[in-house]
Amino acid sequence: MTKLFLDIETYSPEPLADCGVYKYATHPDFKILLLVYAIDGAPVEILDLSEDDPIPNDLYRLMIDKNVLKIAHNATFERICLRRHLGLNVPNWHCTMAQCLRTGLPASLDQAAKVLKLKSKKMAEGKDLIKLFCMPKKTSMLGESPRVRRHEAPDKWELFKEYCKRDVEVEREIYTALRWYRPTYTECELYEVDQAVNDRGIKIDRQLVDNTVHIEDICSSRQHLKASAITGLDNPNSVPQLKAWLEERLGIEVPSLTKSDIAEILEMTDDPVVHEALNMRRKSGKTSISKYGAMQAVADNEDDRLRGLFQYYGSRTGRWAGRLVQLHNLPRNTLDDLDFARQAVRENDMELLDLCFDNVPAVLSQLIRTALVPKKGHTFVVCDFSAIEARVIAWLAGEQWAIDVFKGHGKIYEATAAQMFRCDVDEITRDDPRRNKGKIAVLALGFGGGIAALEAMGGKRMGLEREEMEALVKQWRQTNPNIVSLWREVEDAARQTLLSKAPINVRDKLMITTRNVSNDLIIQLPSGRQLIYREMQTGLNRFGKPSLVYKGVNQTSRKWESLETYGGKLVENIVQAIARDCLAEALITIEKNCLDPVLHVHDEIVCEVPREDAQSALERILAHFKRTPSWARGLPLKGSGFITEYYKKD
Repeated sequence: MTKLFLDIETYSPEPLADCGVYKYATHPDFKILLLVYAIDGAPVEILDLSEDDPIPNDLYRLMIDKNVLKIAHNATFERICLRRHLGLNVPNWHCTMAQCLRTGLPASLDQAAKVLKLKSKKMAEGKDLIKLFCMPKKTSMLGESPRVRRHEAPDKWELFKEYCKRDVEVEREIYTALRWYRPTYTECELYEVDQAVNDRGIKIDRQLVDNTVHIEDICSSRQHLKASAITGLDNPNSVPQLKAWLEERLGIEVPSLTKSDIAEILEMTDDPVVHEALNMRRKSGKTSISKYGAMQAVADNEDDRLRGLFQYYGSRTGRWAGRLVQLHNLPRNTLDDLDFARQAVRENDMELLDLCFDNVPAVLSQLIRTALVPKKGHTFVVCDFSAIEARVIAWLAGEQWAIDVFKGHGKIYEATAAQMFRCDVDEITRDDPRRNKGKIAVLALGFGGGIAALEAMGGKRMGLEREEMEALVKQWRQTNPNIVSLWREVEDAARQTLLSKAPINVRDKLMITTRNVSNDLIIQLPSGRQLIYREMQTGLNRFGKPSLVYKGVNQTSRKWESLETYGGKLVENIVQAIARDCLAEALITIEKNCLDPVLHVHDEIVCEVPREDAQSALERILAHFKRTPSWARGLPLKGSGFITEYYKKD
């Protein structure tokens, strides 16, 4: 198959990082400036399109030919921009960024090239050249043109062309270097479905969003004035000013104003003024509604739809990451009168909101989900997997009692409590404290966690003392011996295969092997997909205990560095990856059945369907959620769902 390597440089007045490529490319002044390409191994060619020159017919024919593979890094950008430029869909894409992510590499072209030690590297001048030619002129530079044209900086323009050519050389080397990895057919299908979901987008309730931003401005002004009156500060939102005020008033040193610091200060003083000031700050911290502003920035001006919200392979496990408007951490809906609150905001009725709610910003925060709505004549069908990670780990480990629970009544929290406390499951009611202990144990302890995991899951808030948490850890592990042994088995298999270079089968569901060239650890999942840990080595951790160390992107620093892992963590990655593959299978099937998925978050899929077909669509989607993939025989899956006029949690 002929391969066409592509890279483009573009101009648009829209800020790409804020609005995303879809809105960026629809601006009337959008323009492709440079188009660089290479056919197979031929020399790199460049077309200067900055002054409206047409694309040559020979290249045009290659681009629209479905039998020619188009290859680009972050191919979505090229695909959307070329669609805008040419007025048609360019078919058959391969994304080298997706290729990097599947193989455990950084997403960026520059970082991936450095890790792979490629001959070609990105030019360091690139960022400055993009700022110069691809973004609107600074106010001081404005003349007859809103952008810097090639004749205004001819030397830099020639350098810009070399930069663009270099990118094609790098992406071609990446493609070649990673040809050893072949994604499964399902994974290739999934990438296409991912693009379709991003293209489809999801509509916002523009009236609700705009009114919310207006109401929040009013609330912020009020809060500022009230806090200023209480503290006497010009800017009570300033951390240095508030710290200085607290130190003077309380006579103590205040190192920071984190959530835990504020809680400690409130416990140590009875000063009503301090309590009021800090409670106001704490409330404002809980009720950030910046996502509404992000919705305004991203939404298409013609159809009010948000597009490009999901990053394919956004984590090591293959799960998606949120982009632009982060939908993976939305506040839950706890208001009993959600419809009432929502309508009051849509009507911009500040008086009614003040009358009915003590904390209006908190209400606005809870309404974020409800800003996502179906198009006219349609409704949402929301479905998700029930306790999928608990089901997957029980199936993977062969924890038969838990599998039987999931095949039967499905009350895993109650059943876990009954196993831990040696009583009949019928004794465990929803209000029984033992159920809460069973629940927190299921959620916190499945991947090798102990007391720290229980605390992170809210053990202290439940009033559990350290001794009680120690007992819970012991009881849960005694109840789930097969899961506990799975942690050790996976870690032992990883160590052995690194030493022997021979593949090791784990419980007839996983294959753990290594790639000798770079000592990458490869875990083949039941679906056939692989998790890849770059340059895995055995060694000692900072505590002097045996450790597994690999190279990866630190999620905090975003740098490529050495990361530690262990059996429980590897099992967590595996379980999350299998759960993701279950969702992927459902997503592909739902898309093939023309049920129009518009949103998927964690283990949930939202479809936009004609209102008259909603009940039928719900039944069909739930059938897909219950269907066990062919590669996961015996895995007891179950889904639940509902129909709604706006996005929410049931």
